[in-house]
Amino acid sequence: MNNLQQSNVVIIGGGPAGLGTALMLAKKGWTGITVLEKRPSADYYEPDKSFSYQIDGRGQKLTDLLNLTPKLANLSVPSTEFYFTLIKPDGNRKTSKLPIADSNRKTAYWLPRATFVNLFYDEIERNWQNSIQVLFQTRCVEINLNSDSASSATSATNSSQAKRLEIIAQSQDEQQLTFTPNLLVGCDGLNSIVRQTLHNWEQGKSHDFEMQQFPSPSAGLKYKVLTVLPRFPLSETQEDLAESTMAYGIRSTFKGRKKAISLGLLPLKDPDIERTANIITYPDHHIWQLKTPEALGNYLTQAFPQLPLEKIISSEEITRFFFSNGGTFPLPQYCSRLYQIWGQPDDNHGTAIILFGDAAHCFPPDIGQGVNSALEDVYLFSETLAEVEDNLALALPRYQNLRQPDIKALIRLVQISYPWQYGQNLWQKRLWGLNFLLRLQLSRLFPFIFSPHSFLLIQNHELSYSEILAKSNRTTQFLYILGALLVLIVLYIAFLK
Repeated sequence: MNNLQQSNVVIIGGGPAGLGTALMLAKKGWTGITVLEKRPSADYYEPDKSFSYQIDGRGQKLTDLLNLTPKLANLSVPSTEFYFTLIKPDGNRKTSKLPIADSNRKTAYWLPRATFVNLFYDEIERNWQNSIQVLFQTRCVEINLNSDSASSATSATNSSQAKRLEIIAQSQDEQQLTFTPNLLVGCDGLNSIVRQTLHNWEQGKSHDFEMQQFPSPSAGLKYKVLTVLPRFPLSETQEDLAESTMAYGIRSTFKGRKKAISLGLLPLKDPDIERTANIITYPDHHIWQLKTPEALGNYLTQAFPQLPLEKIISSEEITRFFFSNGGTFPLPQYCSRLYQIWGQPDDNHGTAIILFGDAAHCFPPDIGQGVNSALEDVYLFSETLAEVEDNLALALPRYQNLRQPDIKALIRLVQISYPWQYGQNLWQKRLWGLNFLLRLQLSRLFPFIFSPHSFLLIQNHELSYSEILAKSNRTTQFLYILGALLVLIVLYIAFLK
């Protein structure tokens, strides 16, 4: 059964960017907004996608706009109270507080992905049901030019023709829904059907919607997530329990690139929510070569003798973990075009398409900017709409001109900022540390010449990604000059001798 739905806006993807876009548009007075989300619910728990988000100042630009930052704070562990405990193989522990090296940094908030998404959905349910409908367990299966068009998809990129798009979706009960919106928003991730459809319509004439990929030391790393008890025991002592608001790094007894592993746990506000422990290694690591769940259980027990593992991880969870496909960190990538317009969508005689988040730019999670850059996308689009009084034909190209330089800079920052943090190469990690400390000290001594490391600069939400990269590149140039001068001085002294 084909059911024609009336919607002014269709948003594909009900994650942070999708629901954030819906709320932003509704707050501006837009109505008839439909969000299509394939997951069963906003707070749906997927073990291998149970990420924790750090919503920093960039992400809070949107939550501030939506008046949701106070609620965000209540659900989260603030960066000002971030404590980290390192548990060594011999059981010794060291607890330290996360240093705040950048005085311009706005307090960031740690919380699970599902909690953050549900924050947006709860706001929709409470205040915006008349403007927004969210269809869970509904996926977009096809995007077509409408039947009124006399031309084929070969002319789809001709924005002067008044065309409408048909968005065909399918619900869990296999009911087919058709939408013909004025605005289609792609917030559907790296494998975006919106972007892929636009790319297919190019038919080789251009590659504007094809992802341009770049290398990174962290790309290709494999990860899986173990679910552990909320307040799991840290030893056989009955009262020695993990604190929900504490981050943990648990080191294994094994050494070497293919044997050593670590369990990484990020803080949670709610003490009754199950914790998740990330395991991130090269694809050829020994843990991925194990043949049975029993072998995996034995491996983990040998790796972490400092923990009463049988009281922390159930055999059922070990079996689930073993059969899980996990995930792989993607290459840093972006597409060079962020929008398309057919006809005049503002006069109801055409459709506009725009891409946000991973649909437009995607990268490994090294610097915590995946969700924050996506939220900033939505915020900047809101600002652009305000400048042109919600005129889509003017707003979309203006937004691209504003955002594209920052996206390119962001991809470069991902490559250089902190890609060695997963222990892939000990020497590279140490060199990174030396570079970090050198830039930090020089920036304190000569702030008018040198800037701190880009990893710190990213934490300053008042700087754009382009400005951060420019500061980083300038400092690199000065370091080369300084290094060359030192070499010349050494050679001169040697010559005098």
